[in-house]
Amino acid sequence: MTTNRPLPLGQSLIARGLISDDQLRIALHEQPRRQLPIGKLLVALGFLSETILRDALSEALGQRSVDLAHAAVDPQAIAQVPRELAKRYRLLPLAYDAERRHLLLAVADSNDLIGIDRVRYQLPACTGIETVLAGESDLDQAIDRHYGFELSIDGILREIETGEIDVDAPSTADEEFRQPVVRLIDALLADAVRREASDIHFEPEAGFLRIRYRIDGMLRQIRALHRAAWPAMTVRLKVLAGMNIAEMRAPQDGRFSLTVSGRAIDFRVASQPTLHGENIVLRILDRQKGIVPIDRLGLADDHLVQLKRMIARPEGMILVTGPTGSGKTTTLYSLLGHINHEGIHIMTLEDPVEYPLPLLRQTSVGEAVKLDFAGGVRSMMRQDPDVILIGEIRDAETAEMAFRAALTGHQVYSTLHANSALGALPRLLDIGIRPDILAGNLIGIVAQRLVRRLCPHCRTPYVAPGDEAALFGPGAAAGLTLFRPAGCEHCDFQGYRGRLAILEILPIDPALDELIAGHAPLSSIRRSAIERGFRPLAGDGLRRVRAGDTSLAELARVVDLGLPR
Repeated sequence: MTTNRPLPLGQSLIARGLISDDQLRIALHEQPRRQLPIGKLLVALGFLSETILRDALSEALGQRSVDLAHAAVDPQAIAQVPRELAKRYRLLPLAYDAERRHLLLAVADSNDLIGIDRVRYQLPACTGIETVLAGESDLDQAIDRHYGFELSIDGILREIETGEIDVDAPSTADEEFRQPVVRLIDALLADAVRREASDIHFEPEAGFLRIRYRIDGMLRQIRALHRAAWPAMTVRLKVLAGMNIAEMRAPQDGRFSLTVSGRAIDFRVASQPTLHGENIVLRILDRQKGIVPIDRLGLADDHLVQLKRMIARPEGMILVTGPTGSGKTTTLYSLLGHINHEGIHIMTLEDPVEYPLPLLRQTSVGEAVKLDFAGGVRSMMRQDPDVILIGEIRDAETAEMAFRAALTGHQVYSTLHANSALGALPRLLDIGIRPDILAGNLIGIVAQRLVRRLCPHCRTPYVAPGDEAALFGPGAAAGLTLFRPAGCEHCDFQGYRGRLAILEILPIDPALDELIAGHAPLSSIRRSAIERGFRPLAGDGLRRVRAGDTSLAELARVVDLGLPR
């Protein structure tokens, strides 16, 4: 009698087409050195995502799994398990039924009987525990999110401010003071990541230190600290970023990476001397959030079709325009991610590389490596690329090299600072690109902005007055219902949570090529584009307002609608 024995995890993943034989062989070769289970090692090597591993283990063990990013967590369940216990054994209580004496517990390892028993000791007698599988980094992130960091920050500040330690002592000489500052910086960084901030501003004033986060594109003051702590905090940030701690009168740049909530987070640091001391700004780069599949960008159906047609063309240039912080890099990475596979060679030139991606050959440019964009393109052309990403077209030489690459059969992606898709054309002419070079080598131009998304829990409907309804055209029905922000616990009483992109896409077809080559005025090009279905930024924004995704006031903050402030 034969029995069907379950396959080892690695062979099971190969059988399901989730990894290759080569990838498993590499992992097995690394296993003796790293001393990790094969599943964790495959994730660490980048061959497998935690989500796929979680689902594979769930299927192999016949156990339910949970996506914590979309799980509703019961506060009563959180109250049953101390935070220290949850972090130590990497588990999260999801739901608690006091009448049935039943706790639902998310765990990374269902065989961790010690951790589960420790939780059992915290519960009333005869309480049953049901476990579900979750990814390790998802658990770390969820524990931080639901247990919070505010108390730890307050505790560290009390430690610094109670007078138990000398705040005037230099951090390099006083070990007692240095440790609280190290923990304070770590707690602030973790708090900013938890709140999904994109930047942290440390701003010294005459009598205090202001700390602000940029959340959903807007700056919000989070803390005000005594300025006596700022010199030691500055030293800690500079040490992390590899900057010169003795230089305080000249601007400096640096970067560092930390594991926060189980995820690798990159921080770009910039210091600037000001009247009251060094101003330091940190840009937060979350690798997982920076790479969004093109189908999940929230684009209109026609825009998605246009983008996919553009990237399907074998050669030419695609430009993404918009101001700093408008999501251009995220869109470019989404486009590259859509075409990225083993049969294509993609190379990038970035300043600096923000999000490492598998298969891509990514190069940082800058003075430190004595490489600029134009020189980088020359070098890359000898590397047999199929697709080239140029971080930004800043000057005539870079633009000339980019179009030369497009002329020689390559697909080129880049960004350009222009206010609109049509505005990119005179900008390129101003840089020095001839119209006959533009014509036939431009695949299309994308312009975008980011607007805040209304909180779905508290958005409030109202009937649009006449001047607002008129923006939607004569076809807008009387009594048009729009939405405005209100504020609730889900959105931290801001009325908005998250952001979404509004786009205008200008595919360059033969008719537009002729107008560009013939030095046609911009008004003629615009008229021809609109006849072919071109929808300006304001039009796409009004579509999102009408759908209830954002408010008219938020759209007017980003795009000129002609409304009075």
